[in-house]
Amino acid sequence: MKDKQYNPSYLAHLSQDIPAGLVVFFVALPLCLGISLASGAPLFAGIVTGVVGGVLVSWLSGSQLSVSGPAAGLTVIVLNGIETLGSYEAFLLAVVIAGFLQLVLGFLKAGVIGLYFPSSVIKGMLAAIGLILILKQIPHFMGADEDFFGEFSFFQPDGRNTFSELAYTFSNIQLGALIIGVIALTILLVWDRPSIKQNKVLRLVPGALVAVLVSIIANYLFVNFVPELAVASTHLVSLPIIDGFSGLTEQLDFLSLDQLGNPQLYIVAFTIAIVASLETLLSVEAIDKLDPHKRRTPTNRELKAQGVGNIVAGLLGGLPMTAVIVRGSTNVATGAQTKVSAFVHGLFLASSVLLIAEFMNLIPLSALAAVLLVVGYKLTRPALYKTQFKLGHEQFVPFIVTVLAILFTDLLIGISVGLAVGIFYILKANYKSPYFYHREDHPEKDVIRIKLSEHVSFLNKASIITTLDKLPPHSHVIIDGENSAYIDYDVMEAIHEFKKTAHERDIVVEVHNVPEVEVMDMH
Repeated sequence: MKDKQYNPSYLAHLSQDIPAGLVVFFVALPLCLGISLASGAPLFAGIVTGVVGGVLVSWLSGSQLSVSGPAAGLTVIVLNGIETLGSYEAFLLAVVIAGFLQLVLGFLKAGVIGLYFPSSVIKGMLAAIGLILILKQIPHFMGADEDFFGEFSFFQPDGRNTFSELAYTFSNIQLGALIIGVIALTILLVWDRPSIKQNKVLRLVPGALVAVLVSIIANYLFVNFVPELAVASTHLVSLPIIDGFSGLTEQLDFLSLDQLGNPQLYIVAFTIAIVASLETLLSVEAIDKLDPHKRRTPTNRELKAQGVGNIVAGLLGGLPMTAVIVRGSTNVATGAQTKVSAFVHGLFLASSVLLIAEFMNLIPLSALAAVLLVVGYKLTRPALYKTQFKLGHEQFVPFIVTVLAILFTDLLIGISVGLAVGIFYILKANYKSPYFYHREDHPEKDVIRIKLSEHVSFLNKASIITTLDKLPPHSHVIIDGENSAYIDYDVMEAIHEFKKTAHERDIVVEVHNVPEVEVMDMH
């Protein structure tokens, strides 16, 4: 049976995008606050960046599902940058300059770097993020973690590490937070069942919203009737209360030009631009893997969008931003279809601060931790490890090395280690011209024959993907691997991802002599 064609209209998916945006908002809110605290920046700075990432960058970006905001991976850079430049106002100028540098990178077409990350490394990154989400949220789920919500490094600010924190947690459980976390997790699991998804009314209500509302009511009952179970204020959302427009302007910080002649300013700006760009490219590549429609993000446009976002965020007193894998994967896991969900999350962030901050401060972090536990499990399902193992050591070793390296260091170091291992396996294989392209004119449809060469390695992936993306609509494409002695797994995956969604461009695809592979799907 032919798959139902994807409708690219934004209005056609509001019933999926608005609930998804609400769930992403619940995840993003404490992350924005936590990253601000960890960075040594004003509390409001993370919210500013989250709003800019949602309201502005979502429309400038070519990605339909990624979500931008402040990133945990930049906290050390921000902390050191503020210290180096002497003030947060001077650091904001570095953020603006970094934005202009990202614009330049976009116009120089540096985004192509994103296509050169092996599939096994990207899947390892997703699996590692899933594991980290689970391990890092368990302490918040049990009300025992004093570190900021959204802290992802192995070595933590409190002197403990990811695993010693778990040992500490089980001897310092806050019973009320745990009860609320269990209730929230139960609601989320029930809401994911087919009986709820098939109900015309209930499926429009996000399970996360129900879980959050019930958690607020539960804690209210604890406070008034069982005080010993009440969740401590350190384990509730903590938004600044803003009183009118004058209160808003008091919360905003504006850049200072005093450091324009300081060479350190440009070093900090360059560091932000490079690290933020790499993290963004990694994130959008990973989200494209999770996208059920396998849409590809124009990476050069993404760098330009991030550049504009950082310029605006810096001018308004915000932290530097990236496309963030936690927000993006939550977006996909909750059924988002278009960039409207990221935009809606930005609107919710702005509204929560300006209109209902006191109400938002009633939300227990254990309920939000439950949301991330579910997302984490979807990213690191046991089936993913089993599938990668079956593909052989060329795919499994870079995958598992990436998982372990990220788990014990951080995202960028872990990716670098995984990439080095992946390159080792790539360089073991020789490569030649990847394919022969021939176009035949027919009265009804153009027939395009793509014959793969004898040896097609991962290094040919970018060329093949670019060719497939540029195929004209309404054509008939024949991809033949008859002459190939070896086709890299990433290339096979790219071909079958193209085949799966080509009908959306009315392209008929025939694939001969190219082995089937499992195309990643979170649904």
